[in-house]
Amino acid sequence: MNFVKRATLSLWSRKVRTLLTLAAFVAITAMALAGVLINDATARAEQDARRSVGAEVTLAMDLGSLGTGGGGFLAPRVAAATVDQLGALPQVRAYSYTTWDRVILPDGHTLVEGAEVDFMGPGGTAGVGVLDSSLLPDFRSGRLDLVAGEHLTADDAGRNHLLIEQRLAERNGLAVGDTITLTGNDETTTAEFTVTGVYQDPRPATDAEPEYGVSPANMVYSTAGGIAALGSENEGPLQVGQATFLLEDAALLAEFQEEAERTAGPALDGFVLETNDRAVQQMTGPLASVRSVTTAAAWLGGIAGAAVLALLVHLAVRQRRTEFGVLLALGERRPRIIGQQVVETLAVAALAFGLSALLVPALTERAGAALLDREAAAAERKLDAWEPPPPGSTGIDQGSDPDSRPVENADPISEMTVALAPSDLAVLGAVGLGTGLLATAVPVATVLRLSPRTILTKGT
Repeated sequence: MNFVKRATLSLWSRKVRTLLTLAAFVAITAMALAGVLINDATARAEQDARRSVGAEVTLAMDLGSLGTGGGGFLAPRVAAATVDQLGALPQVRAYSYTTWDRVILPDGHTLVEGAEVDFMGPGGTAGVGVLDSSLLPDFRSGRLDLVAGEHLTADDAGRNHLLIEQRLAERNGLAVGDTITLTGNDETTTAEFTVTGVYQDPRPATDAEPEYGVSPANMVYSTAGGIAALGSENEGPLQVGQATFLLEDAALLAEFQEEAERTAGPALDGFVLETNDRAVQQMTGPLASVRSVTTAAAWLGGIAGAAVLALLVHLAVRQRRTEFGVLLALGERRPRIIGQQVVETLAVAALAFGLSALLVPALTERAGAALLDREAAAAERKLDAWEPPPPGSTGIDQGSDPDSRPVENADPISEMTVALAPSDLAVLGAVGLGTGLLATAVPVATVLRLSPRTILTKGT
């Protein structure tokens, strides 16, 4: 009899064993496919998050080298021209740099009453010089909103332009186009500035700006050259303390860092190029948790299913020792007997393959959505529980990590799309085929090493 026909009759006559084997195969293929689908879905969601956020590199002070040169704890500075060179590299989409100093309002102008109004002396507040105010993190995230006028840009570099908060403008009757004379930190140097923009900060005036310790209502932004002109040491090329580079693609991070260090060389001594991917990490944290959980579950489920399948096949082979002995005694060749077992296994595996491909994507979509919702909600609660350090403090002395501050407009991802791709089917087929052949060939080959006489005399 043809061994394929014999395999068909065997499956039909042993319905219970066939169903048990089918269940084991479905468990293996379903868990494997679910793991692959979740991995693919989370990878796509992470890639979309990286594209939406972009890649950001910050040129910041290297705290590890601060004060090692014997000159005390003097913050390093880098020439703005060097930053301009780095900003011209092909990997960079946009860039900006900042510098800051204390500025003092003139007589007749007052600060908004709030947190530490005298922190920098009467009329004193933080003046931040920027190349492009639209690239500041708070403006990019949408927390700060320009309500009148225009942003400071590179075209304003040689002018004394000013961007002030709405409450400070209203308190002093300032509007776009008005001028105001500011005094520098030395309380001697003065310069006249033109208000070119008014922005709105939703934080209460009683809060303290974490980095500068002043009320957010009193923060002043100007061109970097304008702030530098108020300093007592304003001669020579413009020096800045920090720069931010937005890259064309996150994949260019390593290439940009290498090119920047080669271009700037010793000019970057005292600085470090840091990749600021906190927004991406904050958004994709739930995805990583879901992926780790489903991967572990897929491995455990697959291993358990494979163990059950191996046990079922082993028991089936033991029960069919007499059948094998009779077939061998009648002259049936060993490869055809092994082929019969392989056909039986492949037939069940093919049915399990079809059931898994049909049912698993929808079930995985629902299970993944529920798991991701739970992880995203937990991440949201953690972000909501964050509290800023006290005014004038970095929080380090209280055991707080300055980098743990939540990133604005980077909500944890709570949705992902599960889609079945041809490559997923290939993985599913390979897993099912490999498991079935291994579970069948080993025990069958073990039995068929015996002679027909030995098989028949030993029975089961």
